[in-house]
Amino acid sequence: MDCPLSDMHRPTGDKYMQVMGTLRDLQFALQLKIEELRQRDTLIDELELELDTKDELIRRLQEELDRYRTALSLPGPSTAVAACAAQIEDNQSAKRQTVISEPFNPDPMTFTVLSHRSCDKSQESRRLIQAAFLKNDLFKNLDEEEIKAITACMHRTTINQGCFVIQEGTSGDQAFVLEEGRLDVTKDGQKVLTFEPEDMFGEVALLYNCTYSYSVSAQTDSKLWTIDRKSYQCVLTQCCLSRLSHSVELLRSIPFLQSLPDDVIRKLFDHVEETNYADGDYIFQQGAIGDTFYIISKGQVSVTEKKPGRQEQIVLAELSERQWFGEKALWGEAIRPVNVMAVGEVTCLVIDRRTFRDVIEGSGSDSPPELQQRNESKVEPKEDPACLASSTISDFQIIRTLGVGEFSHVDLVQLKSNIRCVFAMRVLKKKLILSSGQREHILRECSILMEACCPFIVRLYKTFRDAEHLYNLTEACLGGNLSCLLKEKGYLDDGSAKFYTACVVEALSFLHCRGVVYRDVKPENVVLDEQGYGKLIGSRCLRRVEVGKKTWTFCGTLGYMAPEVILSKGHSTYADLWSLGVFMFELLSGRLPFDGSDSLKILTATVHGIDEIKFPKSFCKDACDLIKNLCRGKPLERLASQTNKAKAIQKHKWFDGFNWDGLCKRELTPPLIPKVNLPLQRATCALYSAEAVELCTNWEDF
Repeated sequence: MDCPLSDMHRPTGDKYMQVMGTLRDLQFALQLKIEELRQRDTLIDELELELDTKDELIRRLQEELDRYRTALSLPGPSTAVAACAAQIEDNQSAKRQTVISEPFNPDPMTFTVLSHRSCDKSQESRRLIQAAFLKNDLFKNLDEEEIKAITACMHRTTINQGCFVIQEGTSGDQAFVLEEGRLDVTKDGQKVLTFEPEDMFGEVALLYNCTYSYSVSAQTDSKLWTIDRKSYQCVLTQCCLSRLSHSVELLRSIPFLQSLPDDVIRKLFDHVEETNYADGDYIFQQGAIGDTFYIISKGQVSVTEKKPGRQEQIVLAELSERQWFGEKALWGEAIRPVNVMAVGEVTCLVIDRRTFRDVIEGSGSDSPPELQQRNESKVEPKEDPACLASSTISDFQIIRTLGVGEFSHVDLVQLKSNIRCVFAMRVLKKKLILSSGQREHILRECSILMEACCPFIVRLYKTFRDAEHLYNLTEACLGGNLSCLLKEKGYLDDGSAKFYTACVVEALSFLHCRGVVYRDVKPENVVLDEQGYGKLIGSRCLRRVEVGKKTWTFCGTLGYMAPEVILSKGHSTYADLWSLGVFMFELLSGRLPFDGSDSLKILTATVHGIDEIKFPKSFCKDACDLIKNLCRGKPLERLASQTNKAKAIQKHKWFDGFNWDGLCKRELTPPLIPKVNLPLQRATCALYSAEAVELCTNWEDF
């Protein structure tokens, strides 16, 4: 017997299709909802990271306010001095921040990939791009071959009328050359400029991740050529490495150099000058006194001799690429027996007798024996406190926060077992370090500082870690930093500037002897200890550079960077000599020699060089001379870049009468002796995570 009820509940064909359609719609809607939730989760993660950063900043700034009211008692009426007791970067002014571009490793695979990005261009397009570079105040200083290589990698893009190329307040990694059309430049909504064909813009973005201070929009449909930061850095690095490889190969081809070890060849290359000659130029003339040796890198020369009583010159030889001349001058023969003239354009590698002998005999090493001896015997740092030998992070209690930085804050801490033992604890958030790509820089800094036992560098005693933080335990230098002293006084007198400059010279000498480049010398990074002696603090810019090799990271503080850092020529310890000259200038004047209203103007002024700068009349003649000799455009022309290293600075007239041994033995009376009153009792009950363990030598275990 059929059941009417069951027939009632059985769907008809149309109803079945409707139900299935509804199910499909629901499944699709569910998938959309799942994707929406996934995107929301990703957004929530990003917002949580941003919120963590802001919460941390707010909390530390509140503690900073408390410190302003109650903290250290330092000399002078200005409370601004007391606010600068922390050994971290001063981030109040964007122009004074330390800038570090993302790490760049010039591996062969990157070069191979880049070579396939080269775009075909008409001769007219290549001419336009190269003309744009040559009239750009910043990039016209690049070599011809570098501009050609960059041109080859640029690719074309089109922008429709009314669309933005870049927008104010955003960041980017591309520079542009306009080929066709017109572009409007606006700032704060106001039109300030119009770009025409052959104009270049966005160039600072090729150096580091900056924020655009203006907008560029298309007035008409436009065609542009563009290149990104990674490609730009890769091209310049490849040009430099290719030139280096070619030069080392040429040195290796000289018979009397073939037996030299690789490290000596690298040192020799580091002191070789590349010199260009035009057609018809005499490289040297018969009878001239000479002390230089030449290797032909490109082109051809004619060797001639004029016999006594005869007017015409006899051609003795034609020399071309990979051949050499003038080698007898290296061994002491000073009179040139022949003429050597360039036939067409010629490039030679040139090295002088003194440099050659210094390198070969070993006195041109990066660690001159007398300097090494002074750093190791006369400059004796205090021994590490015995109480730290077996200490763990739970043995320290927090007195107060000293300051806040981009990725960290610094606490003043004391040992619970001995409250007179006061230190600084720099607490870094791993999440912020990793998200900003700074892991490599932070670990490199820790590794170098753990080995840097120098009385003119803030001592790093121990490093701890837990799941979320890295903890660096350092000595507490509570006398403020030189930037705060400059803000209070305006500028320093000659004697004070001399004392603090000498402290930095000793710190850099110690680092350079060990193949370490600092790359961020500035008043903010020099703190005063309780006796008033200056010490360099740790910096993410620290890096080891092998002898004869270079590094290419855009790194440092605008206004202090050497030209070779800005132009991606590759740099080494010589970059610190430039920064030392700028440091002197600021101490004596209270301002930077290379300054401007925006980043581009600062960078351009730096590249133009010290000879374009008007020195204050208050500078003594010897101070001007030392600054100019430290800030030479060519790294090898800078004072102390050659074999005598730091002794060249110590013997300069500006330091006449200065007691260097007394400085190293801490027998001098500093210009300012800070008055630091520390609470010798627990200020808070705050302790660090007991789960944090000491990080020994396995720096990769982050």
